[in-house]
Amino acid sequence: TNNILSPANGKPIIVPSQDIVLGIYYLSLEREGEPGEGMAFANMGEIEAALAAGVVTLHTKIKARYNTVDAQGKPITVRVDATPGRMMLAEVLPRDPNLPFAVVNRVLRKAEISGIIDLVYRHCGQKDTVLFADAVMALGFREAYKAGISFGKDDMVIPKAKDKLVDDTRTLIKDYEKQYQDGFITEGEKYNKVVDAWSKCTDAVADAMMKEISAIQKDPTTGRVKEINSIYMMSHSGARGSPAQMKQLAGMRGLMTKPSGEIIETPIISNFKEGLTVLEYFNSTHGARKGLADTALKTANSGYLTRRLVDVAQDCIINGVDCGTKEGITVSAVLDGGTVVATLGERILGRTAAEDIKEPATGKVLVKRNEEITEDRVEVIEAAHLNRVRIRSVLVCELTNGVCGKCYGRDLARGTPVNAGEAVGVIAAQSIGEPGTQLTMR
Repeated sequence: TNNILSPANGKPIIVPSQDIVLGIYYLSLEREGEPGEGMAFANMGEIEAALAAGVVTLHTKIKARYNTVDAQGKPITVRVDATPGRMMLAEVLPRDPNLPFAVVNRVLRKAEISGIIDLVYRHCGQKDTVLFADAVMALGFREAYKAGISFGKDDMVIPKAKDKLVDDTRTLIKDYEKQYQDGFITEGEKYNKVVDAWSKCTDAVADAMMKEISAIQKDPTTGRVKEINSIYMMSHSGARGSPAQMKQLAGMRGLMTKPSGEIIETPIISNFKEGLTVLEYFNSTHGARKGLADTALKTANSGYLTRRLVDVAQDCIINGVDCGTKEGITVSAVLDGGTVVATLGERILGRTAAEDIKEPATGKVLVKRNEEITEDRVEVIEAAHLNRVRIRSVLVCELTNGVCGKCYGRDLARGTPVNAGEAVGVIAAQSIGEPGTQLTMR
């Protein structure tokens, strides 16, 4: 009830999982050619009656009226293109001008639901968020149970291209063997080429499987879109399972590691649906046993890391409002080989500007020095295409003991400026240590 945002990153911790996510995802789907497409409804009662009578389905495209409030808080009605499922989702959304119908008028996966909870917390406060999360839970469970999503062996679709891909790779590997026998390449080079070829083959089979499993198929007799594959729904919604696990069910298990950490040259070509041969099964036991041993041994190291971090950072306490320093650090987006890991906006949100942040083209001041960079300021800064921004940081804080509130910035767990006396060092240490403990457990 009290801890909605994580002190580590300011994102919601109260995020629905598993069945709830699946139910909400199912509600938010939209399909072509469903019965009753294009019908218009005046209110939720009419939609519920139509659903009960089977005139429309949860996924039919309809027009409806949505009751909300305008910027002054006056009740208004807007006409929306939606589906009955999305109208049911909109019913549990708090009425607020910052929460338009568009928030639920899309396919909702786990990340989107988390984003909505974040929005509700920012705009409507704690009480509404807790009530909203409860309502989402009830709705998600109910709809997942009504949808009756389950899967049988035929939902695991083995891609048609699998045999050809495997045969092509085998031919390639015979070629590498011959090159090795003829002395053109060393044993190490042959090993690397073989491992590389098999891992490419595994990925290709997995891609083919995902393509087939996620394809939208129409029923030629009725013209309706067929039900989406249920395993794909579970994985795509973020409820359970990942493409890597689906690959093992219906693609090929691929390369395995020896206990020493070196990769075994012959991969497991079967998947769990086809069943493994005795040799393949034996090769796959190495990994399972090593995993259990690692879990037992590594948990201690992770706990020790947390203890050392706390030892270093425990003196970092908020001891004043502003130390008055003119120093700061320059931050930019974090890139990893061309992909953006953290955007500039994510890194500066809730921090204090160390100097006036100006628009490069006009010189207009976007954020004054020593002002907090709020959500709306972040949007303005990103729209101005700034690459780097100078912000205050605890690294350059000039307080004799502890650090000051301006250098630290926002208290992520509450979304407000940090309070005096907050043990920010310990929070930081535990925020780094905790995912480590989680990762070794899995």
